[in-house]
Amino acid sequence: MILVHATAWVTGAALIVRGFGFGNWVAVVALAGVAAYGERDHIKLRDQLTISISLLPAIFAAVLFGPLAAMVVFGASAIFISFPVAGRVCYVGTRALTGAVTAGSVAAVHVFVPHGTGRTVAAAAAAALVAEVADTAFSAITFSLRRVGSWQDVASDSLPVIAASVPFYSSAVAILALSYQNLSAWTLPLFYVPALAAQRWFLLYQEQRRLAEDLKDANAQLQAANLSFAKGLIATLDARDRYTAGHSAAVAIYARDIAKRMDMDPAQQELAHLCGLVHDIGKIGLAAGLLEKPGALTLEERREMQRHSEIGERILANVDTYSEIASIVRHHHERVDGQGYPDGLSASEIPLLSRIIAVADAYNAMTSDRPYRDAMPSRVARLRLAQAVETQFDTSIVAAFEAILAGAAESYRTAKGPEFSLDYGDPSTASSEPAEAAVIA
Repeated sequence: MILVHATAWVTGAALIVRGFGFGNWVAVVALAGVAAYGERDHIKLRDQLTISISLLPAIFAAVLFGPLAAMVVFGASAIFISFPVAGRVCYVGTRALTGAVTAGSVAAVHVFVPHGTGRTVAAAAAAALVAEVADTAFSAITFSLRRVGSWQDVASDSLPVIAASVPFYSSAVAILALSYQNLSAWTLPLFYVPALAAQRWFLLYQEQRRLAEDLKDANAQLQAANLSFAKGLIATLDARDRYTAGHSAAVAIYARDIAKRMDMDPAQQELAHLCGLVHDIGKIGLAAGLLEKPGALTLEERREMQRHSEIGERILANVDTYSEIASIVRHHHERVDGQGYPDGLSASEIPLLSRIIAVADAYNAMTSDRPYRDAMPSRVARLRLAQAVETQFDTSIVAAFEAILAGAAESYRTAKGPEFSLDYGDPSTASSEPAEAAVIA
């Protein structure tokens, strides 16, 4: 901090010695007031990193009145910022140096560009770019020295703002500077119009950013709540049938991977996973003893078992935000030839995620051990899936799943790998009920 202020004071003294003045004092004071006011409505990019419209009047001062005026206006923008005293003092120094560097870029333009409109436009563009870059650089250095963040974080947060603000700043300053030079100094009050417009733009940006972050947090909380709720439902079902939770976990992961293989968007992939978890939740409404029956089911028992998809829909339909999930669960035993249940839907009438769940469900049912038979080998189950395309299953979904399984480890094919280790069940016990095996057999 001492070094920063020493450098700023030495720079100012050197400029005075070399004969630089402040130009129009009234204009400089007015611009300093606008800069100080503009800093009040800053935007927080991250902890202790903010942006504001205060650079706009400061750039204007650098273009019109030179380095001393720029240092004053830049420094004034930091006077009323809501930092601790030490931070505020340091900020005044770095802002003053930013003003000197910005005015230096204007002087460089004056050397290479002939006098006229083009010089003013070029000076405004150079000043806007240098002011933004220098301000970001000083912030990055300050963050690194104070160990409150890295310069990479500052740069990544600031670059989008620089890209958006430099074109606006350069055009606004150029127009106002030309008006001031060629018409009258009384055009300076016109500065307040673009300044207030910029302030409104930044405030809208801030509000949009805040709302976007709030929405992101809300969606994350909702997703976590949905997953927790699904786990609770599966835990309830697992209390009746110790195999079902492992089966549901496997179906969920297979369904999500199929959705990813089919290039569905991430939201649909997560929805496939959630639907896979709860696809059998309707079985908690079945008669006692039906799930645990070790042998084949009678025709009446099979009809009772088939009611689980309708029961599952009724359960999930009572949960806010679960209406789409409820419909997918209802139709996960439909067949593309229209011979499934409960509604006899066919082909594209069946929701896509229901068709995905059907493939994942049947495959895991066949490759799981049962009380009355051993699990089928993966190659046999995959052959059964292929034989049932265009009758029971969607061809494109079976093809996508086969592409996954062909390159997968055996632990994945049998749902016994670490990726199936969810916290509510042991995937090594993955299995399903006899009725599902009968559907594909």
